[in-house]
Amino acid sequence: MGDVQFVRLGFGADAVEYQQAWDEQRRVHAARFADEIPDTCLLLEHPPVYTAGRRTEESERPLDGTPVIDVDRGGKITWHGPGQLVGYPILKLPRPVDVVAHVRRLEEALIRACAELGLATTRIEGRSGVWVLGAPKEERAALGGLSLDLDPRLGGDDEFDPRLAGPEYAPSNAGQRHEDRKLAAIGIRVAKGVTMHGFSLNVNPDNTWFDRIVPCGIRDAGVASLSQELGREVSIAEVLPVVERHLTEVLGEALPLPREREAEPVAPAAAEPATA
Repeated sequence: MGDVQFVRLGFGADAVEYQQAWDEQRRVHAARFADEIPDTCLLLEHPPVYTAGRRTEESERPLDGTPVIDVDRGGKITWHGPGQLVGYPILKLPRPVDVVAHVRRLEEALIRACAELGLATTRIEGRSGVWVLGAPKEERAALGGLSLDLDPRLGGDDEFDPRLAGPEYAPSNAGQRHEDRKLAAIGIRVAKGVTMHGFSLNVNPDNTWFDRIVPCGIRDAGVASLSQELGREVSIAEVLPVVERHLTEVLGEALPLPREREAEPVAPAAAEPATA
């Protein structure tokens, strides 16, 4: 995919409204498809906003009627806001187009960036994004943390709703419960071989925003941030160049292949005359 051009759209007081960023994504996507610009990654913060991918269920949205923007990416509902680094890589994918490989490349770049910042992260099979692993389930009760006298999730209740169960079961408290927690979410769309949407990396946000929803539709895990996990204040300014460098390295490893020419049709062979 060659070199990626990074565009820092706005952070802090200059955070970019979601609809404005979405419009800019579409503009850049059209220009990239027409080869008018190189592969481009938009980097920014958003003011607080919930966005819902195509697979979001009604039972995963905020109970209080907080507005949600429905978008055309994959995945489910999530939150964006201050303290979260959002990246929209708008790239022409190598051929043959492999969407899963693109997601894995984004995960790999973020995993490497987190490692450089001092935090070991990983993937979880069957779940996209970048994760901090919790303790095995059988060990969690012995580790202390929040007191869970009657855990409504015991028995694998698929109907467990963290929005109704109180702060001790909230996604933002998953670290105290020693559960798996998502540090970075990924949701993309590919149109005409060019990607849209991308990733959000929790640097130092107020993760209680996630407690109003079922983040990414996942009821048995929570969310994390770099500041929480590292035990120090981490800023967007510190993380930005690290993420840019690793995205450049990982995305540069994916080389585009030329479009294969269609084979010319072969005329059927003439029948041989019968012989005695």
